[in-house]
Order: sequence, then C-alpha cells, then structure tokens
Amino acid sequence: MKKILFKSAFVALLSFSLFACNKKIDEQDANTKTQYEDTVLTIDAITLTPKNGTERWYFSEQAERGQIVFASNCVACHGRKAEATPNWKTPNDNGHYPPPPLNGTAHAWHHPISVLGRTIYSGGAAVGGQMPAFKNRLSESEIIDVIAHIQTYWPDTIYDRWLTMEKSSRRQ
Repeated sequence: MKKILFKSAFVALLSFSLFACNKKIDEQDANTKTQYEDTVLTIDAITLTPKNGTERWYFSEQAERGQIVFASNCVACHGRKAEATPNWKTPNDNGHYPPPPLNGTAHAWHHPISVLGRTIYSGGAAVGGQMPAFKNRLSESEIIDVIAHIQTYWPDTIYDRWLTMEKSSRRQ
C-alpha cells in the first residue's frame, strides 16, 4: 500500500513539475548553445538518496521503464547494451563521430544528470554531435527513466565517481 501511495505521489509531483516547467525551445534554434543551456528541465532536482534495491538514486521500476524507452529510441545508435558502435572514437566519412557507448566506458558518466537530460531533450547538435532531439518524442519522466536505465550498465566504481561529481556540481 505504501509503495502504491509513494508511486502515486511521485507521479503527481512529476506531473505538476512538468506542467510548471514547460519552457520549450523552437526546433530551428535547438542547434545553438545558448538555447541548449536555457533548456529547463526539473531533472536536476532529483534526489540522490540511494534507493532500496538499486542503492542508486533511481528505483528499479524507473530503470525497467527506461529499458523499454531505450529499446524503442536509443538502441539503433547506442547498441542493445549501450555499447555503441565499433571505432566510435574515429570520425565517419562525414567528419562526425559515431554514437559513443553509454555503458560507462566513454564520457557520458562525466556529465551531471542535468546535462544528460538536456542532451536527450535537445539533441547533441549544441555540443557538436548528431544525436536528434527527443523533446517531441519523450516526456521528462521517460528521459529520467532512460538515464536510470543507462546507469544500470555502469559498474559501481564508475557510478560512485559520477555520484561524487554530481554532488559536487550541485553545491555550486
């Protein structure tokens, strides 16, 4: 009963937050760094308290929902297990780098959760990448769930280093 009540309260709070923070970026302006930095998501307000079952900031249900969203939207570029493409450090013929792994072996874990969320939301063009924006395809809760799922691939040592950096970035 407590679990259902907690989930209901979480969904209500998240829905209210999404309603209150509905600032959008025009599609044609998403390529500029200024708009990218101005994207408002409530994602950085997530508490970092370890949850039972995962010992990480997210609940296992979030990661499970994220796995479904990841499979539908991210697997084609980032791989079934977030392993990315071979030679992801070498530019393609068009001069762009292939999608990096998200499994803790590349740079994704170096970024605060707010940056990960904005990258999914606004795409990678603002930071020199090719990833499309998912702002018109995914809700903020789906973005949060995807980040939770991605972090399930991170070994504890990588997650712990990320968590230290995340906590530090929030103190500024």
